[in-house]
Amino acid sequence: MVHPPKPGVSAIVTLGLIQILSWGGSFYLMAVMANPIAADTGWSQQWIYGALSLGILISGLLAPLSGRLIARSCGRMLLAASGGVMAVGLIIMGLSHHLLLFLFAWLIIGVGMAMGLYDALFATLGTLYGGQARGAITGITLISGFCTSLVWPGTALLIHWLEWRGACFAIAALLCLTVLPAYHFALPAPQGDLRQRAQSGRAAESDLSATLFWLLCTIFTLASVIMTAISVQLITLLQASGHTLASALAISAILGPCQVGSRIVDIAFKRGHPVWTAFFSVGLVALGLLLLACYPQWALVSMVLYGAGNGLRAIVRGTLPLAMVKPEAYAVVAGRMARPALIGQALTPLAGGYVYQQFGASVTLWLLCVLALINVVLVIVLKQKLPHQPQQPASGARN
Repeated sequence: MVHPPKPGVSAIVTLGLIQILSWGGSFYLMAVMANPIAADTGWSQQWIYGALSLGILISGLLAPLSGRLIARSCGRMLLAASGGVMAVGLIIMGLSHHLLLFLFAWLIIGVGMAMGLYDALFATLGTLYGGQARGAITGITLISGFCTSLVWPGTALLIHWLEWRGACFAIAALLCLTVLPAYHFALPAPQGDLRQRAQSGRAAESDLSATLFWLLCTIFTLASVIMTAISVQLITLLQASGHTLASALAISAILGPCQVGSRIVDIAFKRGHPVWTAFFSVGLVALGLLLLACYPQWALVSMVLYGAGNGLRAIVRGTLPLAMVKPEAYAVVAGRMARPALIGQALTPLAGGYVYQQFGASVTLWLLCVLALINVVLVIVLKQKLPHQPQQPASGARN
């Protein structure tokens, strides 16, 4: 199959900016909105954050379907429609005066997340561009690494001006106005026989052995669980280690720049097999968490290491499966891999909160260290099981 030329700089910048808006209007929204919603409605924080978990869970359950649609050359259409679906959810959320309607809004937003966040975009890029998608994926994650630095202050400003309900409507309008034209500009229209491509994708999917598939699933799921737990509990863990609230906030602020920095470094090594990026990602995460557990006074250094490793995680998610299967099969395989990782993310706040409440901060942190070390071992096992020619899966098919 002949792939179009790799995306240009303007397309990569556009996709990166739209990802910032999409993540900011869904996954990262509750970090700023939860308190105003609780103050206005009287709903408990547990139910409010539970709505976000519901959205992530729905996204995970729909990920394989999203992958199959992308494999049939529907990726551009799916991504373009994601903004409208998220906007509908945000409008319902802004109109919610009952908790059940609020939860329903997040069910809709979860559908939009399955259609328009990293997994769907990377699958579409891999299907369109094959091995040439790696540079685009790295560039997009580099730009979107500034997401929280931009969307959290921006959302807070909208809440200050419009209150939280008005902020929902404003973000919905922004998604409606920008997402559809952006994807039509940045991605080429599908070409070729859609039925033939779907059949080719199903046949090529068998090139990836069950062992490699489940290794990848486990690695991605553990990485997502660790990331979610740290995102939710980092401030609390740092305070429990003896840091003041101001100090904990200052230390956590280093994560964003470190994530972006590691993605810049990855650009210099883009010719290497992505399994090495995966090894550095899980290794740095494990080293950072172990340093924090053993030497709390070195928290700043530990978060630099963790942030760098976590920054590479998004790149690995997109590029490692792409190096192991044909482009026609990539969307289907990526969709199947996304389900356990997203379900793990959805359940992590509940499980992590239970562990913290029952056993305390130290046990919680050491449990994360154990999970991180297991992930290092799994990546080493994956490296050993890869074919000797890294660009070819066992069947000899090229990516």
